[in-house]
Order: sequence, then structure tokens, then C-alpha cells
Amino acid sequence: MKYLANIDVMPLKALLDPQGKAVTSGLKNLGFKELENVRVGKHITMEVEASSESEAQRLVEKACKELLVNQVMESYEYKLETLN
Repeated sequence: MKYLANIDVMPLKALLDPQGKAVTSGLKNLGFKELENVRVGKHITMEVEASSESEAQRLVEKACKELLVNQVMESYEYKLETLN
């Protein structure tokens, strides 16, 4: 069965986010005074071929922990959808 994994990776809340600070500053300079505390992360999509949803979850977890996410500085969450 084929699944689509949508993975969101964000810097840990306890850490400084220099990209987020730069975007917040840029938005304020453009007149968006109401917007604060922007945090910038990444969104990753990938197709997973697996025999079950639990197997697909295992593969996504392994990919995140071994390559996609620096767990010292980032957190992640993901959702799986079944592809036809």
C-alpha cells in the first residue's frame, strides 16, 4: 500500500530561531505590527510504500530520526494519508 507522509519540522521552542526573528523583523518593517514571534521550519512530503499503516509510521519515524530531523534542535510531527 502507498502512503503520503506530511512531515513538519520546527526548531525547539526553547531555542532561538534566527530565521524566525529575521522574518518577524521584515514583517514589522512592512507594517505588520500585529504579527509576532514567527518561527520558521520546514515541511517535507514523501511517498511511502508499506504493507500497513504501522509499517509506514515506522519507516517515517526512522527517516526522521536518522536523517530529516536534528533532534537536538528540532521537533517534528507527521500525518499519513493513504494514496490510491
